[in-house]
Amino acid sequence: MFDSIHEECGLFGIYDKSGEQDVAVSTYLALYALQHRGQESCGIAVCDDGVIGYHKDLGLVSEVFTREVLASLGQGQMAMGHVRYSTTGTRSRANAQPMVINHIKGTMAVAHNGNLTNAAELREKLELTGCIFHTTSDTEVIAHVITRERLQSPSIEAAVERAMEKLSGAYSLVIMSPQKLIAVRDPNGFRPLCMGKLGESWLFSSETCALDTLGASFVREVEPGEIVVVDKDGPRSIRTHCGKVPSSFCVFEFIYFARPDSVVEGSSVHSARQRAGAFLALEHPVQADVVIGVPDSGLDAALGYARQSGIPYGVGFIKNRYIGRTFIQSTQKQRENSVHIKLNAVSETVRGKRVIMIDDSIVRGTTSARIVRLLREAGAAEVHMRVSAPPFLYPCYFGTDIDDKSSLIANNHTVEEIEKIIGVDSLGYLSVESAKKLAAGSKCGFCTACFDGQYPVEPPRVTRKNKFEQKIQRKGAKEDGE
Repeated sequence: MFDSIHEECGLFGIYDKSGEQDVAVSTYLALYALQHRGQESCGIAVCDDGVIGYHKDLGLVSEVFTREVLASLGQGQMAMGHVRYSTTGTRSRANAQPMVINHIKGTMAVAHNGNLTNAAELREKLELTGCIFHTTSDTEVIAHVITRERLQSPSIEAAVERAMEKLSGAYSLVIMSPQKLIAVRDPNGFRPLCMGKLGESWLFSSETCALDTLGASFVREVEPGEIVVVDKDGPRSIRTHCGKVPSSFCVFEFIYFARPDSVVEGSSVHSARQRAGAFLALEHPVQADVVIGVPDSGLDAALGYARQSGIPYGVGFIKNRYIGRTFIQSTQKQRENSVHIKLNAVSETVRGKRVIMIDDSIVRGTTSARIVRLLREAGAAEVHMRVSAPPFLYPCYFGTDIDDKSSLIANNHTVEEIEKIIGVDSLGYLSVESAKKLAAGSKCGFCTACFDGQYPVEPPRVTRKNKFEQKIQRKGAKEDGE
């Protein structure tokens, strides 16, 4: 486990009927806007006159895509892109997306956000029928299932429709064939996916902030269970899998994952986080002199707490914008050093004062302890921590990197014990009931399984994040022994 909650992936796709858009550059700019959703790897695929070319690699969007690389992708009428953080599969170039598959009926590119709960079982069945896997990502499992269905289906969208009957868990997909761009959400709607329009172009994105970057207008969310197909005749919807189960959108998209300027499921992320802070002020009041937030997702919640409580809001930390998110560092020592480089306390704001510090979560607790230490060293008289999420008590199997409850500090310690471990004078979490009320006006249901253990889909039998790598290692060891 790392020191904080980790997000999953970002998707984007564009179909340009007019030929006026440089779809590769548009996708590049959109991935910039979605970079917060994944910083390990990225990729872009472009379809030009029925031929799909692509480039993907480890690194940030700005590192992977130079002018020369973008130019090499050429002009086309369709493109799709992906930014990745590995919730299943290791950090490797092979696992970068989009994943491009060549099969007897043509070519297909697939990008995926989420986690399948039956990936291990599906992969084993596919391998027993002769399928060969080149990655350790469950996205390749999805690609194989769709490809097999395509051999017996009249169209790519019919194959996707049939494949969804076999897939379980969280999956928002963007799929590109030589003639069509397809967007898909699982029946539960765990992960976001929206639809936009720019002139004669149709776009799909994990968040509306990417649409804003391109000057596109938001049209609507792709509904849970829906398949949206765009071709030369425009968009059309396949709703066979809609309404089969209650929606269970990940509430942590509002708490942490999404950018604050995005609108998700009809609700502003910025406003939802302020509501979280207001709920915290009502549920866990305390006498203090200043309210501060831990950048970035704690800032809006801190503002909401300050407004509700009447305690002044202050800037307590300055964030170094030239360092990646802490969890990108591969070792514990690197992560410890990154916290000191990444944040610095503003002593003028906290010296001699009773401070309320708002953060979005406590997973393992080590990062929280170091941040509290920064405030103590800057002269804070008291530190009261308020968390704009309920305590993490259970693993998540739907696209975040919490697969082992033994590493969750709230699962192993009481609130009083955590107060001592991280060095605060008091600690208060947002209630699960309030978390479900963050998205005012939204009609969707929410998944809060990591807080209350109420899983909307049956958890997987094999839960390890590196389940496919371990299988390969065991197979290799056996062959060496032979």
